Amino acid sequence: MVPREELLKGVENRAAIARVMDQADQAIKTWEIVQTDFLSPPEMADIQQAFSRLSEVQLVAWGGYAQAERQRLAISRTELPLDTTHVEIAALEIAGNFLFDPASHRDFLGALLGTGLVREKVGDIIVLGERGAQAIAVPPLVEFLELHLTQVRSVPVKTRRLELSELKVREPKKKELTTVEASLRLDAIASAGFGMSRSKMADLINSGDVRVNWKEVTSASHAVKTNDLIAIRGKGRVEIGDIAVTKKDRYRVQLTRFV
Repeated sequence: MVPREELLKGVENRAAIARVMDQADQAIKTWEIVQTDFLSPPEMADIQQAFSRLSEVQLVAWGGYAQAERQRLAISRTELPLDTTHVEIAALEIAGNFLFDPASHRDFLGALLGTGLVREKVGDIIVLGERGAQAIAVPPLVEFLELHLTQVRSVPVKTRRLELSELKVREPKKKELTTVEASLRLDAIASAGFGMSRSKMADLINSGDVRVNWKEVTSASHAVKTNDLIAIRGKGRVEIGDIAVTKKDRYRVQLTRFV
């Protein structure tokens, strides 16, 4: 049995982890491979940290393509072979003419959920501009969506199943930066990485809009380190690279911003 109370101590996404623990117990008892619904990056970070202490179960995550944010987990006993082929993923095309009524990610998600789906059944959504979008979902819902997803905003759409190889995934744009700071405080490094004032960054941190390695951090003085990932809602991510100490005892930090 999975030690629930021990693993749930101090985690942010308790409900999601509790559900995955139930599924892990099922995998242990039945010797079957069990799949979760789609999980957000913060939920995935909490789950992977919690389950890293368990030796009897293994996890594999997959969201349909390499950069997918929302992913499903396959869970099994460690004695069983497990890879991404055990995570069932379906892709959909939502095609329409959006030239005169452009639709955003929020619009496509709203249309999907408007059919009665819950968020956990939907993965990433790739917006294709005036042509519509592509979406990831759990496979049993494909036929339902082909029948019931017929409009986004004012635009009639045709929904059909795609092969994963047909996904039009855009590689994230990268910008390499170097900053020299007096400390490794989150507000100092993040303000340099995102190109905004330190006071504005401190406000974002205090309001809970900033995550480090997908965990909410509300302390501006939080010390960051190499390989940390800083994410801000709607503003992308910054990854921290090499950190070196200068002759004047300041920190030269390599940053990569993804937009």
